[in-house]
Amino acid sequence: MNDNIVLYQKPELRSPVLLLGFSGWMNSGEVSTATIGYLVSKLAAEEFATIESENFYIENFPGNMEIASMFRPKTKIEGGIVKSYQDSVNRFFFDEKNNLLLFSGKEPHFNWQKFCDSVFELCDEFGVSRIYFIGSVAGLVPHTREPRLHCSVSDEKMKEYLDELGFNFTDYEGPASIITKLTVEARRRNKSMAVFVVAVPAYVQGNNPMALEAVIRCLKRILGLQIDINELVQLGEAFQDKIEEVVKNEPELAENIQKLEENYDNEVFDEDMGDLKQWLKDKGVKVD
Repeated sequence: MNDNIVLYQKPELRSPVLLLGFSGWMNSGEVSTATIGYLVSKLAAEEFATIESENFYIENFPGNMEIASMFRPKTKIEGGIVKSYQDSVNRFFFDEKNNLLLFSGKEPHFNWQKFCDSVFELCDEFGVSRIYFIGSVAGLVPHTREPRLHCSVSDEKMKEYLDELGFNFTDYEGPASIITKLTVEARRRNKSMAVFVVAVPAYVQGNNPMALEAVIRCLKRILGLQIDINELVQLGEAFQDKIEEVVKNEPELAENIQKLEENYDNEVFDEDMGDLKQWLKDKGVKVD
């Protein structure tokens, strides 16, 4: 193992799948990190390795306190006593029952190649050939509709597999994340990787249990996990009720959400029911 990896134990696994979650750019509504945290707890997964943080993060960024606080380690002081000091942490967990590795970490600020090398060295150590990432972005989507996932993949074989399962694929051009770098590296190293991204409403801040439920259901199907998510369903319903209470007192927000609903429904019809739409048009039925 390279110097960036600390291995506490070596679990006995058979070509496990690796599931990734990162804080940072693709963690709107804390869906990426919450997914890993939820599964670690639900599956009673054990930590077995870390990637050391000191080579990958800015800790003292010059500027005002608001900007600097985004980079500095976190601490907690009670009654004058320092209770905790938390650096950036990148942790690996394992679940032998489901032959699964889980990673929860922070998107590195620099040395992306060395970070990727560390991830893939650990993959090689345990025979990982398939990798999934769950992420989230803030988008123009309404909270009243089922959260939808789009995906990107490392290779055609993975795309064919996910296409058969009914997933929609991403069209995007712009700044990249460490996830894209990992996806490119996966292909170069003859491993398959898929990136699932759920859009969460941009007007809703904080943890989003509705989106968390959606991605957990997705992972249950892909990974064959036998876990009860009734509590997530209940949290999602309570979350939606709270938003509805706020919307009732904000007529302008309610009007904008209605527009988002119309755009969302039209997009779903175009993407998911394209053949039906064309058939209706051929029959002279107006659908727009």
